[in-house]
Amino acid sequence: MALCGRIRSSGLPLLQKFLKSDLISVHGSGVQRSILCPAVSSSEFSRNYATGSVEKEPKIKVPLALFGGAGNYASALYIAAVKANALDTVESDILDFVEASKRSENFSQFMRNLSVPRDVRVKAITAICSESKFADVTKNFLAVLAENGRLKNLDSIAKKFVELTMAHRGEVKAVVTAVIPLPPEEEKELKETLQDIIGHGKKVKIEQKIDPSILGGLVVEFNQKVFDMSIKTRAQQMERLLLDPINFDGSP
Repeated sequence: MALCGRIRSSGLPLLQKFLKSDLISVHGSGVQRSILCPAVSSSEFSRNYATGSVEKEPKIKVPLALFGGAGNYASALYIAAVKANALDTVESDILDFVEASKRSENFSQFMRNLSVPRDVRVKAITAICSESKFADVTKNFLAVLAENGRLKNLDSIAKKFVELTMAHRGEVKAVVTAVIPLPPEEEKELKETLQDIIGHGKKVKIEQKIDPSILGGLVVEFNQKVFDMSIKTRAQQMERLLLDPINFDGSP
């Protein structure tokens, strides 16, 4: 991804610069201490980093009810992104940032390391976001995570956020697990079958996963349902059947 490349080429050197810089003072942070933690409601939390207005803004409805810390942060980000009319941009920013962090072990350690002073985290993340030309909503949100020591949870937050953006677009994710990648024609056929099942008004989006342990066949997960057609499961079922005692006299 283009933004992912920009993070690696310019953001990470900046991060190293901030970590080594003597100019950074642990005291006197410029970050507003009034930023709230996710224990408050999503709408209250989002107002701390979304561009505010003195006028009353229309209430944004979150398309899915998410729970827990990751769900609260994801919901707050969704509200802020919708208000800024930047949902697609923010989604791309967040996913690129997550991907870039996974490709750099040093950066991953930085995100997980709470011993790094708060001011250092915030300034480093802000600089990376600016160099990567992230949207203001993205930059402010990542700064909030850095401020609250939640960068280590970004991956789970991003997954929850994608659930919201998909619901917003009327998309349903189907996770298909196979031993090898499905050929395009088979993927198309499966997608059409799933589309018939969920009906019109929603769009199926297939995510493929490779797992040699299922031995063959497919495992399809969507709409909180699991269709296990794997050879592994069939073999286990056959094994249980063969191990069950046979009753020859017909009595229960």
